[in-house]
Amino acid sequence: MANDILITHIKGLAQVREQSVEFLSGTAMDELPVIADSYLLISDGFISDYGKMENLPTVKAQETIDASGRFVFPSFVDSHTHLVFAASREEEFVMKIKGATYAEIAAKGGGILNSAKKLREASEDELFEKALARAYEIIHLGTGAVEIKSGYGLTVKDELKMLRVARRIGKETPLTVKTTFLGAHAIPLEMKKPDYVKLVIEEMIPAVAEENLADYIDVFCEEGFFSQHETEIIVESGKKFGMKPRIHANQLHRSGGVQAGVKTGAISVDHLENIGDDEIQLLKKTGIMSTALPGAAFFLNLPFPPARKMIAEGLPLALASDYNPGSSPSGNMQLMLSLACIKMKMTPEEVFNSTTINTAYALDLSKTHGSITRGKKANIYITKPAPSVAYLPYHFGNNFVGSIILNGKRID
Repeated sequence: MANDILITHIKGLAQVREQSVEFLSGTAMDELPVIADSYLLISDGFISDYGKMENLPTVKAQETIDASGRFVFPSFVDSHTHLVFAASREEEFVMKIKGATYAEIAAKGGGILNSAKKLREASEDELFEKALARAYEIIHLGTGAVEIKSGYGLTVKDELKMLRVARRIGKETPLTVKTTFLGAHAIPLEMKKPDYVKLVIEEMIPAVAEENLADYIDVFCEEGFFSQHETEIIVESGKKFGMKPRIHANQLHRSGGVQAGVKTGAISVDHLENIGDDEIQLLKKTGIMSTALPGAAFFLNLPFPPARKMIAEGLPLALASDYNPGSSPSGNMQLMLSLACIKMKMTPEEVFNSTTINTAYALDLSKTHGSITRGKKANIYITKPAPSVAYLPYHFGNNFVGSIILNGKRID
């Protein structure tokens, strides 16, 4: 067929699932199915067949790729980013090096408010061009689907601007994009918190919904930002307009974010650097995806989420990049794999499951992304030559992606 791509002699076809699974938890997270010496057939943008090379059927493909010595994986699904922003914040990076805390930087007009000031000055087209460059940056590092949040506008007009840019990234790049309204990210200097919460609920949410700009609603549930009670009120308002909750929870303190997520039926609770036994027990059997953001923990010198304890208790765990200018200025999911192995003691198998199947679940993409399954979207990458799966996160700091196929098409 005209649109077929056949990949042959694959050293290991990884994350093969005959039947699509929703998510993996507990001990199942350490199981990564790999077919050695295999082939993969892509037809019209979808995975149509795979198996051992000895069982390769007669196929006339438009393109044949020899993947000898290389692994093939489903593309990363990055379920937590702030990809749309106007400017970097390396001046705060230097302040941190010299000893300033996150709170001290915020008090001096830095942090989220710094990004908001810069974003308000940028046009929609300027924002799009900057976000477009980042989109292709993460594509070339192996990401095929991504969540993009608002939250640096903090006005009706500017929150809408961010979400329009995020939607446009989904239309004008090969990435699958899900969007999240995060108006409750910080309180603007010119407003009191009750007034701003009212603005988010009464004006922002209806305006976002009117243009159908957000799949999800999120709140930064944290001391000095939004309380558990405020988080629940905002999230419930978003749910009335069809936005599913996902929560910034327990990053800097035991903030009540996990409790808010459980109470409102969130699809995921993200960060969890300060999660305790009570929250772990609360999350058990809820179907909520616990999402760790190791880039943020690393960059801010925070504790890493207790992955071993969470997995031992039977929780599912996802890993995302938190790509943003203030606390995780990297969208490199390969780096997140290495950080999770080194700092969270996760196995290579666990980290690959955490960045494909489990993040796909966190974005309602289980039926189309996250595994090598017949009928799923052909979003895959071929690694550079590698001796084993474990070598990929072990050899950190190097881009192990050799070739990329998104929606069944080669990406140069």
